[in-house]
Amino acid sequence: MSNIALIPFILFLIIIFAVGMYTARSVNKADSFVQEYFLGSRQMGGFILAMSMMATYGSASTFIGGPGAAYTYGLSWVLLAMSQVVTGYFVLLVLGKKFAIMSRKYNAVTLIDYLQGRYGSKSITIFASISIIVFLFSAMIAQWVGGARLIESLTGLSYRTALVFFAVSVLVYVIVGGFRAVAVTDAIQGLVMMAGTLILLIAIVHAGGGMEAIMNDLKRIDPGLVTPNGPDRQFSSAYISSFWILVGVGVVGLPQVAVRAMGYKDSRSMHRALIIGTIVVGIVMLGMHLSGVLGRSVLPGIEDADKVMPTLTLEVLPPWVSGIVLAAPMAAIMSTVDALLLMVSSALVKDVYMNFINKDAQENQIRRVSLWVTALTGVLVFFLSLSPPDLIIWLNLFSFGGLESVFIWPIVLGLYWRRGNGKGALASMVTGLVSYVLFYHFIPNFMDVNTVVFPILISLVVYIIVSLVTKDQYKEGWA
Repeated sequence: MSNIALIPFILFLIIIFAVGMYTARSVNKADSFVQEYFLGSRQMGGFILAMSMMATYGSASTFIGGPGAAYTYGLSWVLLAMSQVVTGYFVLLVLGKKFAIMSRKYNAVTLIDYLQGRYGSKSITIFASISIIVFLFSAMIAQWVGGARLIESLTGLSYRTALVFFAVSVLVYVIVGGFRAVAVTDAIQGLVMMAGTLILLIAIVHAGGGMEAIMNDLKRIDPGLVTPNGPDRQFSSAYISSFWILVGVGVVGLPQVAVRAMGYKDSRSMHRALIIGTIVVGIVMLGMHLSGVLGRSVLPGIEDADKVMPTLTLEVLPPWVSGIVLAAPMAAIMSTVDALLLMVSSALVKDVYMNFINKDAQENQIRRVSLWVTALTGVLVFFLSLSPPDLIIWLNLFSFGGLESVFIWPIVLGLYWRRGNGKGALASMVTGLVSYVLFYHFIPNFMDVNTVVFPILISLVVYIIVSLVTKDQYKEGWA
């Protein structure tokens, strides 16, 4: 990569770092460190909320793994990816005002705070904390690997050196700035992601001689690339339909996304976020995945799927423009990493340390522990990322499925079903986790549907049955 291309890329990193550090001043001025550090004092406006949800959900999977998978599987993967367009709309529609109201009623700063307030069960708090830590570590590894591989592709540095560079560039402002720094930088990163997506898609279509020429070329390479079922018909209609549960409906159960529905300022902000978020997610998902497919015609023979997007960018764009476009996947990765880091940190500090280890912790103790936990979490993920998997998108999707299987029904039915109780929620969470791991390892894609479908259905049935046959232990505060 030329030095010209590196200039806008490095400039982007400097801007993000500077904004994050500037926003970090709010932590020192806040009345409550916990409310500010982990939830930004619930002050997100509509635009910030929409971009933060999109940037948190859009990750290495969207900008690195997704185009790589589309390059491999063709238009079938674009069809799968487009089920994510309604994600932000669906999350805010289902959780919406009721989730924000109940969160404020319980003074909930984290998702686990909400579950504790709704069900009054310490067992749920412990199990939820463990689930978040385990599965979000998997998701974070995917992001750190994506960031390191991107820097490796751009600079020619070794993978390990690139990983160190990425870790340092993210960790500092997240550790110091907390939720508000994450949300504000997410908004900037979201704009960069959208602009980079459109520039790359237009450039690839131009380089390939137009859509008609590219489609004819793809048919020549492999007719299966332009079918909805994939080159080897690996995606059946049932699987394609069920994939929407994983990346559409089930996203309500993702803690890192759901917690954003706790942090907005007012109803107007939520309504604006519904519209803005849906439009932006649609542009990014269609643009990036379509770029991966069309790139197969422009630059065939790329062996490492996770390098498809950076390789195409450097090939079809002038150096200075490619630096701007390659800031998009870095924005996606950084925005997801910082959100996941804060989520794991909040589970360890707010839900474990403050509830079970030191219930009488003072403000300065909480501040010190929060900073250390966030830093040590980042260091641990760094070491776990030293031996990367072959295709990071599968690691990310594994994390998605696990979290959704555990959390979706305790969250949703906790909001809308009065009879749901702590025993039902805990049984649902345990069943969801165990069944997902068993299905994933022994009978993945059972009956030709995505692995997450049956664990979610099983956990739903268990939640309902156990809640009906046991006494409702905790109705106080239900709204």
